[in-house]
Amino acid sequence: MAKPQKRYVCQACGSVASRWSGQCGDCAEWNTLVQEAGAVATPFQARHNLQGGGQLVMLTQLDAPAVLPERRTSGIAELDRALGGGFVEGSATLIGGDPGIGKSTLLLQAAARMALAGSSVAYISGEEAADQVRLRAQRLGLGHAPVQLAAATSVRDILTTLSSGPPPELVVIDSIQTMHSDLIEGAPGTVSQVRASAQELIRFAKERGSAVVLVGHVTKDGTIAGPRVLEHMVDTVLAFEGERSHQYRILRANKNRFGGTDEIGVFAMETGGLTEVANPSALFLTNREEGVTGATVFPALEGTRPVLVEIQALVVRLASGATPRRSVVGWDSGRLAMVLAVLEARCGLSFSSCEVYLNVAGGYRVQDPAADLAVAAALVSGLSERPVPADAVAFGEIALSGEIRPVAHAALRLKEAGKLGFERAMLPTGVAGAKNEGGAMRLTEFRTLARFVDHLLGR
Repeated sequence: MAKPQKRYVCQACGSVASRWSGQCGDCAEWNTLVQEAGAVATPFQARHNLQGGGQLVMLTQLDAPAVLPERRTSGIAELDRALGGGFVEGSATLIGGDPGIGKSTLLLQAAARMALAGSSVAYISGEEAADQVRLRAQRLGLGHAPVQLAAATSVRDILTTLSSGPPPELVVIDSIQTMHSDLIEGAPGTVSQVRASAQELIRFAKERGSAVVLVGHVTKDGTIAGPRVLEHMVDTVLAFEGERSHQYRILRANKNRFGGTDEIGVFAMETGGLTEVANPSALFLTNREEGVTGATVFPALEGTRPVLVEIQALVVRLASGATPRRSVVGWDSGRLAMVLAVLEARCGLSFSSCEVYLNVAGGYRVQDPAADLAVAAALVSGLSERPVPADAVAFGEIALSGEIRPVAHAALRLKEAGKLGFERAMLPTGVAGAKNEGGAMRLTEFRTLARFVDHLLGR
């Protein structure tokens, strides 16, 4: 049976007391406490009421002065670019990628360079023995770096060791799926173990000010294995992408609480490890002395970095009755179907009896909607066998109505194209800042896709 909750309210100052007394304890007035009917409180509510008994939380104003987080540079400019300037003190970073893509190599190079610069660095390997890590460091020419190395999987042992002295400025855990907490039942790699181990390591980073980097495995779909909450717990999520058969690697920031997202760092895998690529556009462009049909250069944008890539299309006419094939590498197949439909419906071109093969050179993956116009140019060039000028770039978004819509950051795209020697640009009408950054480049603007096709075909 629930009992009514008694409360006595002072009629002079409004203070509330749980029992009656002749004098109010707050305002010292006499005979002012009057009983009021309170809400019926059940034993469950009494135990689970969270509106009292806690500590006061300090609330501040939104316009209060904020101190920028202190960063520690890794010595690798492309890694610092993806991180937004370097590792933040007390931050947790999660990096994932396919097996053999170079995650451990990249972090070992960063740890060695930071250690050579005077920072205290701890590298904890749960997958390899300490001698294996030493041999890799010697192959990379970093065997003399003063990195503190250990092979362990117990989170309790790791945190006890790191807390026994001054905390390291950088702690690398390779990988989080191999860590084990004795407070949780289950084998390493299970959802509960990964969550509990990551929580303890992140708590150490916040309390001691160390920058912790967690290496994460990925599933067959390319997403980081383990609970999705792991990506919410950390401050930064980096994805290391690339094909093992290709030389290049791209480090992409999918989440960053201390900087911008969609920033990329470009690396090349060589015999001496991962090397930085100062000019990523050189990796994805083909040197052509004469025009080739079905090839168009597109200035893509990754965060604030423009990257010029070559889009290649091959259109093969089939005999009547054969089922045409559509094959796409490096672009969205659904978007290719949309561009083909607009070319047929709005421009009078027929691809229904043709096989279409689309490829982005160098294994690069394009997600920018501004690639629509460059793809359309490559398709029209492949169908008509008329090459697009080798000194021209194209970008713009195509609508279902056949309109070519402006895209963001056109000035950055034109500036990068101009630096690499391109002299012409085909773009939508009314792009802000295009004429200022275009400089000596000849800009040809188009409002509809039909006019763009007429221009390519010389109509």
